[in-house]
Amino acid sequence: MELEKQREIMVSICCITYNQESYIRDALEGFISQQTSFPYEVLIHDDASTDGTADIIREYANRYPKEIRPILQTENQYAKGLYNVSGTYNFPRARGRYIAMCEGDDYWTDPHKLQRQVDFMEKNPECSLVFHSARIEVLGRAFTEHRMRPFKKSKKLMPEEIIDKTCGYPTASLLFRTSMVKELPDFYVHAPLADVPLQLMAAARGWAYYMDRPMCVYRLGGAASWTTYMKQGDYERKQEQYYHQMKAMYQGFDKATKGRFHKEAKRAAARIRFLTQVNTKQYDKVLDRKNRRFYRELNLRTRFFIRFETAAPGLYKLALGLYHSRSVL
Repeated sequence: MELEKQREIMVSICCITYNQESYIRDALEGFISQQTSFPYEVLIHDDASTDGTADIIREYANRYPKEIRPILQTENQYAKGLYNVSGTYNFPRARGRYIAMCEGDDYWTDPHKLQRQVDFMEKNPECSLVFHSARIEVLGRAFTEHRMRPFKKSKKLMPEEIIDKTCGYPTASLLFRTSMVKELPDFYVHAPLADVPLQLMAAARGWAYYMDRPMCVYRLGGAASWTTYMKQGDYERKQEQYYHQMKAMYQGFDKATKGRFHKEAKRAAARIRFLTQVNTKQYDKVLDRKNRRFYRELNLRTRFFIRFETAAPGLYKLALGLYHSRSVL
């Protein structure tokens, strides 16, 4: 009986990929390099990539048949209107007690990541989510912080803090109980992205713990990434649509939790509206007094450039052009 328990899969790593030939090896190496006292599986779904992503996944699946369980689509599911890929193809086949998330263009850097997170969850049954900080790799040219560190030290977060949060959590850092996603609420299924509704679901079940340790890398600006997609075409329209979808998600969460976190959900939706205004440079609204709280949440660099651009737009464009030209060189 003890031997059978030891062989039980503890973690299901859920990964989705699309046209990530240049990055997927890093993700797969991060998975198979985990040093754990328990078995784990890698559930990977490729959405009919047109580059060599699927071939690399096949290569690793052949080398590690016990761990890696791929689904390689021949038709792109996202193009057919299926946005909830993880919930449709990965979560239902998860055999582990826990699920760890990592998209195909991100990767793990610490071989003890899973062991640390699982050990904490096993000792704290009231904890519904464990996450950690990340390093940022910038693909192309962009101003960025080069790290995603929500807090300056490890800490426990109450549900209200998870919902009404001032910064993002790295998707590749999330680990939660599989039981949480056996039945997915509508606000998750229809959300424009997967990580925030997962965090809301965790908040409805308990508290979270943040480990102030950079155990993964978040790649920013990849050709097939959601962020890059958002910046293509009519950016303002996409940002407006994104806000309304996120607002609907928070309203759905508020309804599902019977108003327990109404104030936090409403403020979180208002923050999304503010951030879309920052992204689309609606600085008259960004600098409005009613948004002072959200403005103060922005990092110093972002506030500096907003003030710089509004005070001296010509000089700002010149400085930006010089920066880009030097980056090319």
